[in-house]
Amino acid sequence: MDDTGAVRRTAPDGAGPAEEGALFVYGTLMFPEVLRALLGRVPESAPAVVAGWRAARLPGHVYPVLVPAETGTARGLLLTGLTAGEWRVLDEYEGPLYDLRPVVLTDGRRGRAYISADPSAASAEDWDAGRFAAEHLSAYLGECAGWATEDGRTG
Repeated sequence: MDDTGAVRRTAPDGAGPAEEGALFVYGTLMFPEVLRALLGRVPESAPAVVAGWRAARLPGHVYPVLVPAETGTARGLLLTGLTAGEWRVLDEYEGPLYDLRPVVLTDGRRGRAYISADPSAASAEDWDAGRFAAEHLSAYLGECAGWATEDGRTG
């Protein structure tokens, strides 16, 4: 994060701005309906896995955080073809709970992921996408659509 609390748009390794890479998503952004509500479209994606991380439940929230886990793996999608405007929307959507960092997938592909800025806030319990879909997705979509239309945020 920078001094204003904004998500870092340049990787700490100096690899350049986020627009130059793909985005590994592991939580609510795996759902096409959420992407459509936020971005107005569903970007191209492919299944992806990162080792050494896990998608952890965040107490008091329906979405997860990505935290280090020596023996863990996080399954998700690798989004490609995001526009600069879509990156800005996603940066704002993810907010100060996350830092944008480079990750290497188990198959050698590279991308960026929104990683917890405070891993100690995560639960020991993993986030459950099926449970999210069954219990929270419908209401969450309404919140996303309302948020995305505020001030013309949609990518």
